[in-house]
Amino acid sequence: MIRYDVADAVATITLDRPDAMNSLTVETKQALLAALRGAADDRAVRTVLLTGSGRAFSAGQDLRQHADNLEAGRGLDDTVRRHYNPVVELITTMAKPVVAAVNGVAAGAGASLAFACDLRIASEKAKFALAFAGIGLAPDSGASWTLQRLVGRGRAAELLLLGEPLDAPRALELGLVTRVVPAGDLLKTAQELAARLAQGPTLAYAATKRALAYSATHSLPDSLAMEADLQDECVATRDHLNATHAFLAKEPPTFNGE
Repeated sequence: MIRYDVADAVATITLDRPDAMNSLTVETKQALLAALRGAADDRAVRTVLLTGSGRAFSAGQDLRQHADNLEAGRGLDDTVRRHYNPVVELITTMAKPVVAAVNGVAAGAGASLAFACDLRIASEKAKFALAFAGIGLAPDSGASWTLQRLVGRGRAAELLLLGEPLDAPRALELGLVTRVVPAGDLLKTAQELAARLAQGPTLAYAATKRALAYSATHSLPDSLAMEADLQDECVATRDHLNATHAFLAKEPPTFNGE
């Protein structure tokens, strides 16, 4: 269900149910959460790359399993609280950059997972569908939070209420993705980006993620105070000291994530 590989300080997590378009069963969500926790806790990992196998990134919730729950009277079986929410919280708060390589369809919670990542590289074959309303559901997996911060409240409402699919060029135009590349170049491009981030100032990246999340819901004075606190943390790191010396010596910096 999940493939997990580490190379050059990059943990690649691949949703691996291609015959089911990488739809998310309880077992898949549990395995994904475990993989993300492993990457977050591994000091040798400095960037995470999330992608899917086959022709989909993820079609979202496995509706066969969901239908079984409905027939049994279990409803959602609390999967939003028990599975989706912890995954999204971990992606967004992880003290490391998380890159999504969107290789194909990203629908429902699958799209939400991509939007929770810090950067998104999309194949020209990628398609996004906020399909919640189409099956009579509200958004979950953070879509109501991430989407309006990417495209604005009005556009987010349009995408969530109408549920019309977006192709890769339109997603790029709206700012949902960082870059669109030919399908054959997707993994290489995403790996190069992840490798670049893995060689960067990991602690400063973590502070940047915290600053963005905090400032999204706080006033300018509060955000300025948070920035000052985070700068105090960063200035005490070995990476900052070494990079300052490298700058003065007109040499490229080397970051060790310390």
